[in-house]
Amino acid sequence: MGLITIIRAALLVGAMIMSDSEEKGIIGEVQEDGSSVIFKLVDELPDESIRANYSWLTVIAWKYDGSDRNGMPPKKTNERMVALEHTIEESLESEGLCRHAYSRTGNNLKELVYYIADRDKFMAGFNSALADHPRYPIEINFYKDPEWEDFRKIQSQFPGNSEAMPPN
Repeated sequence: MGLITIIRAALLVGAMIMSDSEEKGIIGEVQEDGSSVIFKLVDELPDESIRANYSWLTVIAWKYDGSDRNGMPPKKTNERMVALEHTIEESLESEGLCRHAYSRTGNNLKELVYYIADRDKFMAGFNSALADHPRYPIEINFYKDPEWEDFRKIQSQFPGNSEAMPPN
């Protein structure tokens, strides 16, 4: 086996491992009060052991004025929203402090929705991860949801998940 063949084989195996470890999801659209709302969500319910550990539904809500964009956020606002979401993903999710359930954008509201195990640990990690960020106009609410009923309700809005577009 030549060096190039070995490198190709290693790259192929690495690509297969990365593909298997990537979280699968759905991007879907619903209408709400005449406005489009885009949802991005995990397409399958996690194992029962994970659900039992992450029993608090956590909703990070960001209201904005989308009147010039059919209910969607203005470009600069959207860029800040993406920065917030990436920080949560890179800091809190990677540390196991939360599990992404879904996000929604549209009708003048962005919601980032996670399941967490402990509110105090989540908030400490959240504040630490965002310490260098400008203040975000958000509201955070916690709801006890050990059966993941909220996620199941959102997921049921997208029957035939195979028809939905995969996330970027």
